[in-house]
Amino acid sequence: MEFHPEGLILSLAVLAPSLLLARFPPRDPLPRSSVPGPVRWVERAGQALCLVVPAVGASGTVVWWWGVPAISALVAYYALWARYLATGRRAESLYWWRRLPAPMAILPVVVFLAGAGLLSSPWIAAAAVVLAVGHLPVSLSAARAVREAA
Repeated sequence: MEFHPEGLILSLAVLAPSLLLARFPPRDPLPRSSVPGPVRWVERAGQALCLVVPAVGASGTVVWWWGVPAISALVAYYALWARYLATGRRAESLYWWRRLPAPMAILPVVVFLAGAGLLSSPWIAAAAVVLAVGHLPVSLSAARAVREAA
């Protein structure tokens, strides 16, 4: 394994918008959702893996056509972050888009899976699967809690 700047760019492009929550938290408090501890641990492991693995686990062979779904999902993800800020930082904007729950959890997984194809890396795909196994149930539980509190 060696350092791949393309993989680091992929990781930072997906994870950087989440830093907005530190500066611009939701105006309404997020309700508690109950998710088993092991699921939360898998979510954290997936987040860590998706930060590190692309930077060291890319093969170096770029399959350019995978850039289309990767960039499309990333643009949609950024648009949802812009919507969150534009709608007054409502908690519901983090977890719902129209009738679709947790799009801001689904799109990063799609970006990392497409990024795995783009960078020809089964390791990035594995990291994305771990992220999906943890992040999607946690986000769906939070989405339900936000809807019930509204």
